[in-house]
Amino acid sequence: MKKTYITSMPDHIGAFLKASECFSSLGINITRVSYNKAVDSHTLFIDAEGTEEQLQKADAELQKIGYLGNDGDNKRSVVLLEFCLKDEPGSVTDILKVISEFNFNISYISSQENGSDFQYFKMGLYVEDSDQISHFLTRVETICKVRVIDYNRSKNVYDNSIFYNTYVLGLSQMMGLSVDANQELLIHVNLAMQTLDEKGLSPYRTFDSISKFAELLSVSKGENFAPRITTHPITENTELILIEPPCGSNTMIIKHNGEYLFVDSGYACYRKEMLEIFKSLIPEFDTIKKRVLLTHADVDHCGLLPLFDEVITSEKTAKCLEKEHNGLNGYREENPLHKPYINICKILTEYQPVGVEKVVTPWKSPEVYDRSLTQVGIFSFGDLSFEVYEGRGGHLPGEIVLIDYSNHIALTGDVYINMHGLTSDQAKYNRYAPILMTSVDTDPKLCLEERNAILQRLGVGKWQIFGAHGFKKDYSVSV
Repeated sequence: MKKTYITSMPDHIGAFLKASECFSSLGINITRVSYNKAVDSHTLFIDAEGTEEQLQKADAELQKIGYLGNDGDNKRSVVLLEFCLKDEPGSVTDILKVISEFNFNISYISSQENGSDFQYFKMGLYVEDSDQISHFLTRVETICKVRVIDYNRSKNVYDNSIFYNTYVLGLSQMMGLSVDANQELLIHVNLAMQTLDEKGLSPYRTFDSISKFAELLSVSKGENFAPRITTHPITENTELILIEPPCGSNTMIIKHNGEYLFVDSGYACYRKEMLEIFKSLIPEFDTIKKRVLLTHADVDHCGLLPLFDEVITSEKTAKCLEKEHNGLNGYREENPLHKPYINICKILTEYQPVGVEKVVTPWKSPEVYDRSLTQVGIFSFGDLSFEVYEGRGGHLPGEIVLIDYSNHIALTGDVYINMHGLTSDQAKYNRYAPILMTSVDTDPKLCLEERNAILQRLGVGKWQIFGAHGFKKDYSVSV
């Protein structure tokens, strides 16, 4: 049995030795340790492996020696404030008196004259109970103007004694998550920092990238959710509706004589917004049989799968979905470089695995892959007939590409996307996964081969290529 401990380590010589001796005496193996004093001077992460009984004893011992915080610790934070004070002697005294009344500790002060009648005092306040902040601000506003500075966007490190708690609290509030998600999020944020630090990426670049990624997810919700929606005729009786959200994968709806087939489904955090779009495009949405074709098992493609009655995909992708349903690692999490980012994504977007009873696999995955793309079967919908190809896993194992040679249409998932067809919001979103995963592909060289193989398989004529991100690609093959 494995467990991650988030310990509050005293900042003195021999502190880690004490924790190590605790685990050693109980016969518990430490599999990972992460501590970076420049990031957070107290928080130590320890992955430990032992029996349930051993780990329970470790809980009690670490609690006894003060390494495990209590529930009240979740309310600790560093709040950065800017006070607008008259530039005259003693102007800050009244503010300091109020700070003293609330028993806040000052962790940072910065101020200098600017040639005006006012000075801007920046202060970092260490707050044991964050519920007190609103009362404090109400008091201070009777004395001077005050504003809260966003800790996550600050260029300076004001206080590193409780960085992780403050940082994760900011992410959680940004996405409207429950407090229960904070500890798990904190673990994966730390793992991302440690993994990328060992690859040479500055810890603060990692934290900044995660914050900006979360901000993009957050600001695109509700009234600000404005995907590009376009309709593309395929045959006289069939059209394809392309929905491109600012974050996450496209969703396609293929419509034929009152029947509908969805392709991929986007992030779970946009469930409400996407449902409104589905119902506006398909008035009978609530009563139709809802079928979705899944190109591969990435979290930004699978978020809305629980909405559907049937999920059609490859045999390998079905195995990945089954692993997730059973609480095991999916294909991405099996890659140490991708695991932290994917878990952060799942928490921030409130991802829930689809029930395995909904998943159908019309084709078997190849036992041996002797080429970049291997045909595994045929898939028909309405008057469309696709040859189905499975890749070797360059982007992700189980990936499929569908090509209709009669109607010159290709559905290419993430193996081939139109990078020049991204909206500005999509382009911003696409910056962060390559940083936080080091590459969006499981095997970039192999994915390039698969991408080239798709184009080589397209016959003479004008083609419409629909990737899972960005606008469609018009592609011509001449004799």
